Amino acid sequence: MQATNDNSLPARGPFSLDDEPAYRRWREAKLADHPASVAELQVTIRDPLRLSAAEKRALGECCRRANMAIYRLCRPQGDPADKEGIRALGAQLGLRRLHHNLCADEDGISSLRVVSAGQRHTYIPYSSRPISWHTDGYYHPPGQRIRGMLLHCVQPAVRGGDNALLDPEIAYIHLRDSNPDYIYALMHPRAMTIPANDVEDGEPRPAQSGPVFSVDEAGHLHMRYTARTRSIEWRDDADTRAATACLSAFLASDSPWIFRHRLAAGEGLICN
Repeated sequence: MQATNDNSLPARGPFSLDDEPAYRRWREAKLADHPASVAELQVTIRDPLRLSAAEKRALGECCRRANMAIYRLCRPQGDPADKEGIRALGAQLGLRRLHHNLCADEDGISSLRVVSAGQRHTYIPYSSRPISWHTDGYYHPPGQRIRGMLLHCVQPAVRGGDNALLDPEIAYIHLRDSNPDYIYALMHPRAMTIPANDVEDGEPRPAQSGPVFSVDEAGHLHMRYTARTRSIEWRDDADTRAATACLSAFLASDSPWIFRHRLAAGEGLICN
């Protein structure tokens, strides 16, 4: 194992490469408590405007165990396209500062649908093409991390629309157990670079470099990743190449840790 002398690496705790006992304790508890199937992540919600204490507690528990939850609105008279209801649902769970990305609506919510013209149609989420594995906001600088997101289904796709979902902490465990040097490589501050985008708000967005895995001020793990090849430049060293190959193989596998779910109208995914 390489010496962990980089200032971006934690000195203690489960995500420190120099604190194996803490990692083993955290790993054992994490795997023992992790849901065995996507069914354990599903929570029914009567009214998104007013979550009950039990509903909020159930959603929080799913996110604690797997960093994600799937909700289902049960009001037959409810409008699944009601954006204010979905905004209120997110706000009750702490999602209050929306990122107004390039293609977002004026209210900051992104309406993902197939479009054939304009700026949006150049981006995969606004097409009928499948989108590769990624974390939301992977192109942001470290100071603007996306720490949570909500994906709500108004109308399911006629064909396709299946989601593959993976807890980023499980990805971390897989890589660290495979070779701790992979974690060292992916926590490097220049592990992954997103090239500049010349159309962001009419102004060039500079290239963004940062780690795949980082640990925030509260000691929580954050993952920044995309499987795309046209929009990413990896640090050119043997450990980084081996680490990304290991992660790619894991994501392409039929591992039971990877959950698969097709959202129905009125269902949504919340993750952190």
